[in-house]
Amino acid sequence: MLTLFLILPLRWLNPVTTAFILRDEHIDSVWIYQSWTPLEAIAPVSQMAVLAAEDQRFPKHYGLDFTELTKVLSHSGVPRRGASTITQQLVKNLYLWPNKGVVRKAVEAYMAMCMEVLLPKSRILELYLNVIEFGQGIYGITDASEHYFDKLPQQLNRIDASILAAVLPNPKKMKVEAPSPYVYERWIYGLLFVIWVV
Repeated sequence: MLTLFLILPLRWLNPVTTAFILRDEHIDSVWIYQSWTPLEAIAPVSQMAVLAAEDQRFPKHYGLDFTELTKVLSHSGVPRRGASTITQQLVKNLYLWPNKGVVRKAVEAYMAMCMEVLLPKSRILELYLNVIEFGQGIYGITDASEHYFDKLPQQLNRIDASILAAVLPNPKKMKVEAPSPYVYERWIYGLLFVIWVV
């Protein structure tokens, strides 16, 4: 019942804040509704760039990407990347805490599967784009567009969208304004994907 209470209203209502925003001391306001942008007002290239960077199987999975999970688990040593889907990341950002313990991952997986049942994919993507962190104290595609490019989300081009998506794995360390070689590589990969798809 608690899961239903937490997730089902998101089908119609935008969250007012997130667990991650409430923990961040670098933000001006915890109220994300102030800069909410509906999915149709976000450039399709931004949507594609985020899918390319974070979850290419998003349209086909049900909250967990077992293909990526198997690859990560079969890798010997410390995994170099995670296997979290956009839905899992959304659940984590909205409701959970940052550490990667087994309990948090189990709760995240359960809630992600519930979210996939209760919300359409387009709504999950809209929520994600509006709450995800793009840099220190910068949450959501609207704030990121304005902060980095002085543009509205629907005005972002392929290059803008790809560099924003490139920093999503770790926006506290990866910088839009000063991309590392790794971020630059992700940026180019994302840009090529967006050019090919859109």
